[in-house]
Amino acid sequence: MNKLFVSLLLTLGISGLAHAEGDAAAGQGKIAMCSACHNADGNSTLPNFPKLAGQGQRYLYKQMLDIKSGERPIVEMTGMLDAMTDQDLQDIAAWYNSQKGTIGAAAPDLVKRGGELFQGGKLEDGMPACIGCHTPTGEGIDSAIYPKLNGQHAAYTAKQLTDFREGDRANDGEAMIMRTIAAKLSNKDIKAISSYIQGLN
Repeated sequence: MNKLFVSLLLTLGISGLAHAEGDAAAGQGKIAMCSACHNADGNSTLPNFPKLAGQGQRYLYKQMLDIKSGERPIVEMTGMLDAMTDQDLQDIAAWYNSQKGTIGAAAPDLVKRGGELFQGGKLEDGMPACIGCHTPTGEGIDSAIYPKLNGQHAAYTAKQLTDFREGDRANDGEAMIMRTIAAKLSNKDIKAISSYIQGLN
């Protein structure tokens, strides 16, 4: 059953977006505005801004398209992508994907519970393990547009999971994969899994 579920998720992700072709070298020259929050190498130092380094090119491209179209509203990004062409977005995605991400540290008291959730899910509630889409190391599956999670700021991850749970973020497709999963997470679960992801290497 789990293999069938993962296969379905992969199929939905792969068919959802045409392959993006970007030029990383060109992208480096287009990230001046991005660098203020995400840094030139994509490793933001402020926990409310996501790390983009090493994030999948297809995933980054899709998120920028969603932000630009308004499907994923982010106040801090309002208007920032409006003047950018599709090629600009692809180039920026390629640049950040080519960078090496940094890893943070997990809170020692949250590692056990966070690891249980990430590696094993909450089967009693019908929630699959995160590793099905994001891999055991948190590297993600870019061909299916599943993001890299390892090393991501705990505060940012916690906000995304909460937003999915509350319906404030809804750009996870018609299958509502993340909204369905996040609905099964308590505040304590979200805190634990977000901390675990921050230190996952």
